[in-house]
Amino acid sequence: MSTASVRSKDDSSNPGVARVDMKLEVVVIPVSDIERAKAFYQKLGWRLDVTPPGVVQLTPPGSGCSVQFGANRTSAAPGSAQGLWLIVSDLQAALDKLAGVGVKVDEVYHLGAEGKGSGLDPQRNTYRSFASFRDPDGNHWLFQEITNRLPGRLDPGATSFGNTSDLASALRRAAAAHGEHEKSIAAADPQWPDWYAKYMVAEQAGTELPK
Repeated sequence: MSTASVRSKDDSSNPGVARVDMKLEVVVIPVSDIERAKAFYQKLGWRLDVTPPGVVQLTPPGSGCSVQFGANRTSAAPGSAQGLWLIVSDLQAALDKLAGVGVKVDEVYHLGAEGKGSGLDPQRNTYRSFASFRDPDGNHWLFQEITNRLPGRLDPGATSFGNTSDLASALRRAAAAHGEHEKSIAAADPQWPDWYAKYMVAEQAGTELPK
């Protein structure tokens, strides 16, 4: 058996291999001025976490992963962290937040059948809209708008929302889809709470949506 074929197997399906959860917890970013960087990320609304002396850790709203910086945390040059991704359910709201605290956006663009275009995706299709900005050192961050995940990207047995904004956005999408459902059956659906729940769970797990 080749090495490639061994690596292609999913060890989680092998009863002889114990599953060990591995959760990405922290990304270290290189900065030149610790206090300036801390003020910048707090201005974005990121939570300042309790840490040992000499370590600064901040967590974006709804994120399970944090960023750290401090003296001797990394040998990388300040500003050399590029392509750090932030996933949002409403990119326009994220851009409004940046504008409100005076953070300049490098560009806002979308990717579609005709390639790269300026501004948000006109239909606001999931995975299509992007925006980038930089911290005071030049570390590069990229927003991507994701409203529902592709199949296999989330545990289908777990549904969660990072904050009330994400939950509200999911409810609005479910409401719009349910409106189309009621049109198709030409009647009001008294079981709409169950339909909403099925839709929101399926949307997040990337499985087939109810009709």
